[in-house]
Amino acid sequence: MVIDVAVIGAAGYAGAELVRRLVEHPKFNLKVITSDSDAGKPLAELYPAFTGLSDLEFLSHNAPEVKQCAAAFLAVPHKAAMAMVPGLLEAGVAVFDLSADYRLKDAEIYTQWYGVEHTSPELLEQCAFGLPELFRKDLNKVASNRLNRKPALVACAGCYPTATSLAAFPAVDAGWVQAPVYVQAISGVTGAGRSANERTHFCHANENAEAYGVATHRHTPEIEQILGLPGGVLFIPHLAPLSRGLLSTVTMRLTAEAAANFNLQAAHKHYVDFYEKAPFVQVMPLGVQPQTRNVAGSNYAQVGLAYDARTQTLVATGAIDNLCKGAANQAIQCANIVFGLDETTGLEHMANPV
Repeated sequence: MVIDVAVIGAAGYAGAELVRRLVEHPKFNLKVITSDSDAGKPLAELYPAFTGLSDLEFLSHNAPEVKQCAAAFLAVPHKAAMAMVPGLLEAGVAVFDLSADYRLKDAEIYTQWYGVEHTSPELLEQCAFGLPELFRKDLNKVASNRLNRKPALVACAGCYPTATSLAAFPAVDAGWVQAPVYVQAISGVTGAGRSANERTHFCHANENAEAYGVATHRHTPEIEQILGLPGGVLFIPHLAPLSRGLLSTVTMRLTAEAAANFNLQAAHKHYVDFYEKAPFVQVMPLGVQPQTRNVAGSNYAQVGLAYDARTQTLVATGAIDNLCKGAANQAIQCANIVFGLDETTGLEHMANPV
């Protein structure tokens, strides 16, 4: 059975990555792509890489064809998704939202960090959080809702929270860690989206690295929600002159009890066992650290561990492609699960070796 899908906001970087994977997907049929500013323009005109591979043209976001699809992937800015999601769900469309509008379970926290009132807070509790390795039960529940003709909504995890949480969660969940947890993360420029600004201008970003959103970045409450550490994460993101890629270094001070008996080899085995059934998480051998180049173009996440006995601190690093596991491919992984497919379907691509 072929499943018709739409990508809303297909002209952006995450949207284009969604299109790239969906064009080749064996079960999802990419039927509709939208962009209000590019309506009527062929996909291949905006992205010549699709020449000969797709004859789709951009429609407007409110095109009726969208609601004729079984699923819609929303690659639109934060705050814009709220205007679209309720109507899509009412039409029976399963929604996979790449924005932050439905990630936070508390509407007041959303308002605090995003500066606007949430217009459909009733959907927050029934929404699944789209990080399959940590929230599989929620995705399975949405899959059941879809089969029973109930609204199916998935809020896909952000790029920084994905790399950070996959690196930190097994240790935090085991009770080894005391707050605060310190996160230093570096992202490629595509993480800022396709619209140009001063920070992403070539002359500013090239041969430059900088911290931004220090202690104020909006992904902070999302990381805290995933790790179960409200008010317990200090998150400092950095921009580096990369097209794509994201590396998160998480510094975790151990509790006195955990430090007294800590063994790095045992901790590493705990991580390996934790992700044993996660096909897209690769726990690196001890002494080997993740690199963004080793996951570029793929849905894989690499996790590395090190321990500083002097300070009783566990350091976990996570590397992903911010457009793939951090956005588009992860959304497709979630959709695979919700539609009863193997989660790896259409995502088996290895990373670019060079």
